Amino acid sequence: MNLPNRLTLARMFLIPVFLAVVTLKIKYGDIIAAGVFVLAASTDGLDGYIARKNKQVTTLGKFMDPLADKLLVSAALIVLVELGKLSAWVAVLIIGREFMVTGLRAIAAAEGVVISASKLGKWKTVTQIIAIVVMFLHNVTLQFLGFDLGKIAMAVAVFFTIWSGVDYVSKGWHLLKKGEY
Repeated sequence: MNLPNRLTLARMFLIPVFLAVVTLKIKYGDIIAAGVFVLAASTDGLDGYIARKNKQVTTLGKFMDPLADKLLVSAALIVLVELGKLSAWVAVLIIGREFMVTGLRAIAAAEGVVISASKLGKWKTVTQIIAIVVMFLHNVTLQFLGFDLGKIAMAVAVFFTIWSGVDYVSKGWHLLKKGEY
């Protein structure tokens, strides 16, 4: 159990803390929830950086890291829907993309093909995290311009979610079809 794997597990353990803060409806709960979410999300880049830098990449880490990311983002999206801050179709689209990419990676892995994370996938994650945080911070608005920053940030996240999903499917299909490993 190395440090990167501990950070990944910490991210998973922070999910119930995040959910508890949101559901207990405590004073400044949304702000605290956003802080817990940012703390959890920040471990994502940190665990990968440490694992690569110290040559501590493990099979457990390769499995748990993306799972922890998906659980964290899915939990936040579902809570935002429950709170009436996000349309359900947005959550379904984002979570559905995650299932699709995970399924494609599983099929590819069974064929001995590795579909690596792309820069678009990383942009997707960053934009989703930003959008979720902005929405928890009371859907911060630029009232003087008439813009809802939460909706704009989520629209950007949806754009990158779709774009990266299409990119993964396209790359995965071509790798499987051509037998390029």
